[in-house]
Amino acid sequence: MKKNSSGFLGGIHPTDGSDKALTVQAPVTEVNPELVEISMEQTPGNVCRLLVKEGDFVHRGQLIGIPQTFAAAAVHASVTGHVTKIKKTGSLGEVCVIRAEEADTAPEVRSYQTEWMENDGITREDILRSMEKGGIIGMGGAGFPAFRKYQTEKNIQTILVNAAECEPYLTCDHILMREQPMGILNGIQLLIKAAGAAEAVLCIEDNKLDVIENFRTILKKKEVPIRLQELPTMYPQGGERQLIQSVLDMEVPSGGLPADVGVIVSNVATANAVADMVFAGLPLIRRYVTVSGCVERPGNFLVPVGTRFQELLRKAGDVSAGQNQMIVGGPMTGYCIGTNVRAERAEGAVSKATSGILILPEQVTTETPCIRCGACGRVCPAGLNPFKIDFAYRNGKLDVCRKLYATECIGCGACSYVCPARIELAFRNIAARNAVKQTFRKKGVIQ
Repeated sequence: MKKNSSGFLGGIHPTDGSDKALTVQAPVTEVNPELVEISMEQTPGNVCRLLVKEGDFVHRGQLIGIPQTFAAAAVHASVTGHVTKIKKTGSLGEVCVIRAEEADTAPEVRSYQTEWMENDGITREDILRSMEKGGIIGMGGAGFPAFRKYQTEKNIQTILVNAAECEPYLTCDHILMREQPMGILNGIQLLIKAAGAAEAVLCIEDNKLDVIENFRTILKKKEVPIRLQELPTMYPQGGERQLIQSVLDMEVPSGGLPADVGVIVSNVATANAVADMVFAGLPLIRRYVTVSGCVERPGNFLVPVGTRFQELLRKAGDVSAGQNQMIVGGPMTGYCIGTNVRAERAEGAVSKATSGILILPEQVTTETPCIRCGACGRVCPAGLNPFKIDFAYRNGKLDVCRKLYATECIGCGACSYVCPARIELAFRNIAARNAVKQTFRKKGVIQ
């Protein structure tokens, strides 16, 4: 398969950009909720032990959850107030409900947010410790603890700072880059030091020209090991391996990690969060979230972790479509948590990894037989044959799925998007990937 004009295999243009236009120029709304619900399972399967009980008074930024699994990150109170309830959920983690009793004032603008900072007195160990202590995660993907990526003993040459934001509708990273360019750049400097890398590349799709020009202007004024890479708009440009192909013309080996080729990929919001923690002692307790789709006032919101979805939907003017589905994340890789949603019935709360809440028209489709058109294979950025993996998985042939490299599926959804038969290829390819990993790891065939 040939690479596309963006430098990686396959890829699609799922929208014309009008989806992002709904929110990218809207003013940012800062939300100070009366109540937050902070889960001790910020990412699926990764749990923290709750340190507080009902009736305790907690301060904003106070540690309230200690990681109990390898891929969990510390959890902090995002507001100041009393713990009113500890909710038991059907998942692994508890939920800490805090009633805010002190309104958050607008944070003062700090020097690292307006000018270049010197970090000569800051060691690699200082940065890694701050990442761990601040509960900082990868904010553009699965939410893996950031410090673990940077603890690698591999020879890292390049940090790719992922600001592609290729998912339709989502503009929270675009807004962050507009609001906090110096915080991001100072955070990138810290990431370079944490990895011992030679340089960092700030990777932005060319549908964000305003921030590209601003970063270009800033970087011209100081000699730093950071360069700007403008990328053609294409989905899934922001995939870890796709970004490495596009920017560095390198391929991560099958079953390998970016560190194996001397690269670490981190989201742009992660870089800003590292600067917040190192320079201001602020753990990861707030983030930008895009609320868009069939709502009256689409926009971006700066919210404490634990802000309830119903509160965000009320701020966005409630839902303007009857038959709808509520998606957390983007429409390609996010997950549906309800249908026919109204603000007062919306369940769930913002986690550290929540990039968006979308209300989209509910689409009822019927699968028809595969016509062997090959469209799914042509757009697959991993170079797979999704329809063959799907067929093997539905017939219980996991050994065939493994031979078809199902473990390389990145779950981008491009195959389902182009399928004329409306087959849920992505869903079953992801299921095949997970089943192969689970089955053959137990057998010691794969790591």
